[in-house]
Amino acid sequence: MLRITSINLNGIRSAFRKGLQPWMQTHSADVLCLQEIKISDADLTDDLRHPPGYTGHFCHAIKKGYSGVGMYLRNTAERVQAGLNCEEFDAEGRIIRADWKNLSVISAYLPSGSSGDERQQAKYRFLDVFGPWLDELMREHKKTGREFVICGDWNIAHKEIDLKNWKSNQKNSGFLPEERAWLTEVFDKRGFVDVFRRLDERPEQYTWWSNRGQAWAKNVGWRIDYQIATPGLAARARSASIYKDERFSDHAPLTIDYDTAL
Repeated sequence: MLRITSINLNGIRSAFRKGLQPWMQTHSADVLCLQEIKISDADLTDDLRHPPGYTGHFCHAIKKGYSGVGMYLRNTAERVQAGLNCEEFDAEGRIIRADWKNLSVISAYLPSGSSGDERQQAKYRFLDVFGPWLDELMREHKKTGREFVICGDWNIAHKEIDLKNWKSNQKNSGFLPEERAWLTEVFDKRGFVDVFRRLDERPEQYTWWSNRGQAWAKNVGWRIDYQIATPGLAARARSASIYKDERFSDHAPLTIDYDTAL
């Protein structure tokens, strides 16, 4: 069984202070995909870089204390590469990919547009680049049989079931019609699978809660963290869980167990 976990840390140092590392030891994921690490390479301590039992790989934003993605791997990857060959967004540390024999796991942090129109336009530019990049993955999958899973914070709630207050958020970044339509194309036209929803169709399964008001206490959340996979790997998914017993961040870890091996 292959256990893959994805979590937006909202700062790797903050998440470790809140107990992430002891949880990692008992949780025993084979791959942990990290987003929003908010740290530069020079500031990574040995404990953060390689926690016990794991090897860390990171893609940092140039801007200090901003964005960035990473992975903790139990098994050595054949290759790890960062970026999607786009200067604007590679400078923000948005993508890292690890390859094994027949499987690639990607940690992705898609831009948020919630801070204003400038960042919303940047988000649309990212989607314009990311869509064709996903097409390349699917072409590779069909040509070679390599399976892919893209884990991370996609900053889009797909359907009404995926956020508590969908009616009042229809004009807000993360639930705009254009964003939702783009994500629908990822599934319906590009052929990827929303693995969590394949296993769990229940409402109120959220992965992020605003720090405002009583959002966490009242479970007023959004499901914006995904594991999106090629169909063969998605078919091998056996269980999915969102961990909420402890809080390491404003996001919860999303874990899926796959009946496969690296």
